[in-house]
Amino acid sequence: MLGPLRGTPEEIARKRINREPWPVLAIGLPWATIMLASMASFSPVIASAPVMPPFAYMMLLAWRMMRPGMLPLWAGLPLGLFDDLYSGMPFGSGIVLWSATMLIMELIDEKFLWRGFVQDWLAASMLIAAYLFLTSTLAGLAVAYPLPTVIVPQLLISVVLYPVNTRLVALLDRIRLLPLKRI
Repeated sequence: MLGPLRGTPEEIARKRINREPWPVLAIGLPWATIMLASMASFSPVIASAPVMPPFAYMMLLAWRMMRPGMLPLWAGLPLGLFDDLYSGMPFGSGIVLWSATMLIMELIDEKFLWRGFVQDWLAASMLIAAYLFLTSTLAGLAVAYPLPTVIVPQLLISVVLYPVNTRLVALLDRIRLLPLKRI
C-alpha cells in the first residue's frame, strides 16, 4: 500500500507519479466479486419461500452498468456456469439467462448512450424481474409445480437492495483502480 499521504501537494504528486493499478486486481476484482456473490446461497437463511435476492446476478448488472467495457460480452457464459454450480437451479439456466442478460445490456448500451441512475435502476429492475420469473418457472418445471407468485417478496427485496449493491460496486471500483503497481 502507499501509506498515508503527508506533505505539500507537490510531494504528494511525486509519490503518485509512475504508479498504475495492479493488473490482477483491475481485471480480476469484478469476476471475483460476482463469483463470491454466487456463493451467498450458502448463508444460514432458512425460509419456506425464496426471499434472498440473486446477489450474483445483481452484481453482474451493477458491474456491467457501471463499467460497460469491463466485462466482455461472453462473460455471461462462465459466470452463469459458476452460478449454476452454487445456486441449485437446473444446470444451464444460469448460462442461458446470464448470457441473454449480457446481450440485452449490450442492446441497452447501444440504444441509450447517456443514462442516469434512475434509468439504470429501471433497466436493472426489469431484468431482475424477468430473471426471477424465468428462474422460478424453470425451477417449477423441474419439480412439476410452478409458483411464480412466490417470488414477489424476493423481487421487492431485490429491487430495493439494487442501489445498495450499486454503491458497493462503486466502492469496489475505487479499490480496483488504486495505483499500487510501480511503473
